[in-house]
Amino acid sequence: MTHIVKGANTPVPTGPLRVAVCRRKVPGTPAVDVSALLLDATGKVRGDADLVFHNQPAHPSGAVRHLGTGDGVDQLAEWLELDLPRVEPVVQRVLVAASCDDGTFGAVPGLALQTVAADGTIVAHYDVTDAAGETAFVLGEFYRRNGAWKFRAVGQGWESGLAGLATDFGIVVAQDPVPVMPGPVAPVAPAAPAAPAAPPTMAYAAVSKTDAPMAVPAHIPPVPSIPSTPTVPSTPSLPVPAPQALGADFPPHTQSGRGNGVVSVDVPLPPGPVIVEAQIRGDDWLLVETLNRRNKDEDTVFNTTLRDFHGRALVQPPRDRPLRMKVNYDGDWTIRVLPLSAARELGTQTLKGRGVDVIAYRGTMADVKVRFDGGADRGEWFVLNCHEAEHFDDLDEHEMLCNEIGKLKQTVPVPDGPLLLVIEHGDGNWELTAKPLPVRDPSAGRQTGAYQGRGDKTVTLLNPRPGRPALVEYDFPGAKADYSLEVRIVDEYGDEDEWLTGRQRGTRGMAVLFADGRAEQTVRVKCAGDWTLRLLPEEQAPLLTGPAEGRGSSVLRYQGPPTLMTVQRTSRGDDEHLSAWSLNHPYGRSATIADTLGRRRPTLGPVWVDPGGTCFITVRAAEDTKWRLEPAPLSAAPVLGARTPGGWYGVVRHTGPEAELVVVGTAMIHVFELDENLFPHRKLTASSGPHRISGSILHVRSLGEWTLELRP
Repeated sequence: MTHIVKGANTPVPTGPLRVAVCRRKVPGTPAVDVSALLLDATGKVRGDADLVFHNQPAHPSGAVRHLGTGDGVDQLAEWLELDLPRVEPVVQRVLVAASCDDGTFGAVPGLALQTVAADGTIVAHYDVTDAAGETAFVLGEFYRRNGAWKFRAVGQGWESGLAGLATDFGIVVAQDPVPVMPGPVAPVAPAAPAAPAAPPTMAYAAVSKTDAPMAVPAHIPPVPSIPSTPTVPSTPSLPVPAPQALGADFPPHTQSGRGNGVVSVDVPLPPGPVIVEAQIRGDDWLLVETLNRRNKDEDTVFNTTLRDFHGRALVQPPRDRPLRMKVNYDGDWTIRVLPLSAARELGTQTLKGRGVDVIAYRGTMADVKVRFDGGADRGEWFVLNCHEAEHFDDLDEHEMLCNEIGKLKQTVPVPDGPLLLVIEHGDGNWELTAKPLPVRDPSAGRQTGAYQGRGDKTVTLLNPRPGRPALVEYDFPGAKADYSLEVRIVDEYGDEDEWLTGRQRGTRGMAVLFADGRAEQTVRVKCAGDWTLRLLPEEQAPLLTGPAEGRGSSVLRYQGPPTLMTVQRTSRGDDEHLSAWSLNHPYGRSATIADTLGRRRPTLGPVWVDPGGTCFITVRAAEDTKWRLEPAPLSAAPVLGARTPGGWYGVVRHTGPEAELVVVGTAMIHVFELDENLFPHRKLTASSGPHRISGSILHVRSLGEWTLELRP
């Protein structure tokens, strides 16, 4: 079972699912009505049919159904069924919402959402612990991500009931005008609960494909709640803390002892890591380890023989049980558990220390000078790690800055704070000195269209003409054309998609942004040096009317009908990579034309054109790679025969009667059947044939030789 907290997400199987909105059966508590809203890319429903609830229990597509209420011994559950493969492509999100007509959600005990796969596996469980005066609630949402589906725990409430919630998502409610809906209610933080018992074991019956409501399980196991400061996710934002924030504060926990002992932090701790501080007198061996669920040793916190040791370490407490640590030491010891705000600060002055420690840096991008005395010439091991705030929930996600034995004198780069510098090994004296680099403000691009920076940075680019696409001229001087250079698109959930990489597009060139006309786009730049992203009007892309030649990554406009295109690399580098893509506004999607895969042989590919839109041809190549494009008629594609061999990328036509096609390849191969606009609408693979085709244009994409066999 996957327990998730508010704001978290988890993958779900792309298949039939059943969703239960559960509550404890307590007399006199409000009734809960559950509904589902199917939203398009704009975040709105397309019409009233996209609201599924008890009076409209099935969506026209059959993808979402309201099954009714299940009544268990001490639980009630209202069920929805989602058949994810049947969700229409235009639908990007399915919200699970609920309303209380005779009360508020703060009075609903044990409110939870649970998602069950077709085999009975519970794939997501979300307990709502912060409801207050809301009468409508979005508990969670299923959304598309890279061809798969994910679930996110939303936990956002309204005081205006289901009518207000539905209106906000584009449904016109046929009743008296609804007052202006207030913003989502900021829920009241729950009181700190006592340490919960371990959840009991519970099994679900396999989900049957019937229309009858599913019985509620006899008991739904509670998830130990961790008090936190809730946030209202009404405005999309990146999943990073507020500026200069390091984590939630809590009262320090102190425990002392002599000899071997166990430290148990029974008070609730907020999400994220904590600082564990150890102090001893003497020079005996100190070993502190966390304990796992079975009360066995798990991770080492301290392991030192340093005399009169006083050090700090970063520890991630478990979310479902108290933090427990075993102490091995012969003398007196003191262990403290502290919030991140207790970390020593690295400012503009040199910071000195001895042994392991946790240091906070809140400044701008800097070079940090590191000095280590080697442990009084004992040749001690020194390790310095950098933990950025956005990855505090995963301590394994860090950058190792130093990893040396003996005396050390180095300078290492760090990005903008807030961040934590953690000395994990270093039984000796050390010094850290931060020298901030000159600050470049990427926000200046809001006025000039040129966004500049240095190093890793997240910046929001503003469309100079919302509703239309724009060109982006990028330049990373001095960067290497490899995977260490990249710019990633960041969506409203904080999920990232690849956009520009040095290996595919080089260190300078041109690309298309805002292909769907959106007003702004957040991007995350990963680059060790200076960089520039300059927005230009789409008219600066040359118009492609015939053969065209160029160098590096570029963009051309195409205004003709769907066509074929010959793509050829004309430079002589052995490993130069060149690919071409067609991208259409306002549809916003791209499709492959051709990929040379490092070969100089001309490659024929299709140019997809969306009727009534604007088509761009984007070329992806390193800045020194030369290329040639030339439009070609559909007749340039060879006609499919009984046995048609080929290699790598290519286009073939079938002009005869309906027949069976068998795809044979010695390497990875996919064949796409194209529609009348030359968009790939059906994928044929070697493993799933034979395929019935008639009057088709086929786009073959392979990593080697292939053969297409036609059978009457």
